Amino acid sequence: MAEIAVLKTHIINDSKTKDVYVAYRKAGYSKQFFEAHREEILLRKAAKEAFGQLECGVPKLKNLNQEYSELLKKKKDAYAEYRKINEENKELQMAKHNLERFLNQQEEERKEKEKQQSKSGQSR
Repeated sequence: MAEIAVLKTHIINDSKTKDVYVAYRKAGYSKQFFEAHREEILLRKAAKEAFGQLECGVPKLKNLNQEYSELLKKKKDAYAEYRKINEENKELQMAKHNLERFLNQQEEERKEKEKQQSKSGQSR
């Protein structure tokens, strides 16, 4: 999803800066023009560099939006399942804790009985 967001940003930057870059080329790659429009030209170059790393060429923004929405739906579904599993885990942890407390309490009671029996056996 992060990759799609970055790619969408590059596509938008590319389309916004196209006219400035065309004018920069027509100006013969003038240093003066470059300095006046540095930010736009650098955004355009960054976008072109990102597109150059893609194997399939520049994707359509519509396709990226569709893919992003599908991924977002899957993420929401997975998160709902995660919450359900997390709640089950909390319940199991609570049951485990209660069982351990119960068993410890029984163990302490058993030790107390043994202690009392050994005291009553010594007093005879």
